[in-house]
Amino acid sequence: MFEYTGVLHLHSVFSDGTGEVPEIARFADEVGLDFVILTDHNTLRALNEGYEKWYGNALLLVGVEINDKENKNHYLAFGIDDAFSTRMPAKDYVRKVKEAGGIGFLAHPHEKRTHMKEHPPFPWVDWSIKDFNGLEIWNHMSEWMENLTEDNKYRSFLHPLRTIEAPPKETLEIWDKLNLERKVVGIGGVDAHAHKYNLLGFMEVEIFPYKVLFKSIHTHVLLDEEIKKGTSQKAINKAKWLIYNAMREGRCFVANDYHGDSFGFRFYAEHNNNLYHMGDSFAVKGDVVLKVLLPGLDGSIRLIKNGKMIETVEGMNAEFIVSKKGAYRIEVFRNNCAWIYSNHIRIGL
Repeated sequence: MFEYTGVLHLHSVFSDGTGEVPEIARFADEVGLDFVILTDHNTLRALNEGYEKWYGNALLLVGVEINDKENKNHYLAFGIDDAFSTRMPAKDYVRKVKEAGGIGFLAHPHEKRTHMKEHPPFPWVDWSIKDFNGLEIWNHMSEWMENLTEDNKYRSFLHPLRTIEAPPKETLEIWDKLNLERKVVGIGGVDAHAHKYNLLGFMEVEIFPYKVLFKSIHTHVLLDEEIKKGTSQKAINKAKWLIYNAMREGRCFVANDYHGDSFGFRFYAEHNNNLYHMGDSFAVKGDVVLKVLLPGLDGSIRLIKNGKMIETVEGMNAEFIVSKKGAYRIEVFRNNCAWIYSNHIRIGL
């Protein structure tokens, strides 16, 4: 399989970010990303103005972050050509994204900060909706802001990568629960805006520089086909849909690569001489071997079944034998820090 590393969920001057689109793409290329997905609020202006293309070795794709009239139910939509009205209820724009052939993910679904009146939370509240493909299980900016205290604010402003610990427990719990019913894909986002803040009344600090956040939470996609770089619209569209379809199928994992390069992580199942990858579902009869490979770095490998940790192995690889149906995924911690979150392999569901 061919692995590509990307950053999702970022904003430019076309909504509430401070960066120009080509500048953002160049930062992505400088740090070695394969792709980034822009998601300005309620606009596809970057797509319409021709910014979706290669910048060096980084492919910039253009999605959109949609919200309802109450500024709730934020939705990351990829692969669509039109943004939808914020006067629509969430159930309608989620349905319309699906009908347009796009894919969509609930953004920062359990945002709950209450200590920053100027930055209220924007949680997902309509859980009756079923047409989404997945959810953002880890959002850098949301966690950073929720972890901010009077004691750590100066360190957090100067070192925005160090206070990120793990995805919200509520998000992981509902993600596992949803996967007992159907495939629901997990992705990670940085929610980059490159906001600038005034500290101590005289020092302006950019606390979320794009180039810095591009080194934190990544979504890695696994493809059956190598992406061929090309400048034609046909080549760009093919590369785009290879990435989007991998995300649709759950052929991806989320990692905070600040704690170590996760490129090369694998989680797969062997059963009756067949291989099954993240995002796959299959019937179970007899033993299934679940295998985990880490990319040359030690970690604490945790097997999660239906939301509960059932086994842990320390090292660079692990093998688990299971025989009962369930939604299985892997969490890896490194130096007691959350590092890698696989998507599920659904067995017998």
